[in-house]
Amino acid sequence: MTERSYHHGNLREALLDRAWESIDAGGVDALSLRQLARDVGVSHGASARHFSDRTALLDAVAVAGFTRMNEALAAAVEQAAPFGERLRAAGLAYIGFAVAHPAILEVMYKAKHQFDASGELRERSRASMSMVVAFVAAAQAAGEIPEGDAERRALVIFASVHGVAALATADLLDGVPWQDAAEATIEVILGSLGVE
Repeated sequence: MTERSYHHGNLREALLDRAWESIDAGGVDALSLRQLARDVGVSHGASARHFSDRTALLDAVAVAGFTRMNEALAAAVEQAAPFGERLRAAGLAYIGFAVAHPAILEVMYKAKHQFDASGELRERSRASMSMVVAFVAAAQAAGEIPEGDAERRALVIFASVHGVAALATADLLDGVPWQDAAEATIEVILGSLGVE
């Protein structure tokens, strides 16, 4: 990239893309604002116009992470398929994202708990759970799963799937492929809901 990129108005996206790549490859400790600016061919001052500091940049990376993850979840739950297939697709999408981008996932969950997290980050981070609640409630209304407390059931689903993601990204599955752990977990969730 060159200084010309900035003048065309896409410097923010270029910096964000490069930050994502850097964190994905080497973790958050590998991220340097000055190196990031050099990588995209601009001065540190030019990059500072978009991200005043490291915290602001990490907030933006977290927003991008939740956006991508939520899009994958939405694609899974909005497909025309039975509840069980959609739940399986959503669980695999979430865990697959975590396994593909463990350092990004860590940034996402740490950044959202910062006292100065942006409103956009707080909103995007809550959207995942809201989507699962709406998914469960709609399945109940359609008679696909039994009636009950949709929020409580969604919490159990989300916690179970996130648990597999956390174990997989920390390499704590003792050699069990993450896909197998995910399938087993989703099978138990579906069984608890009376879905085959």
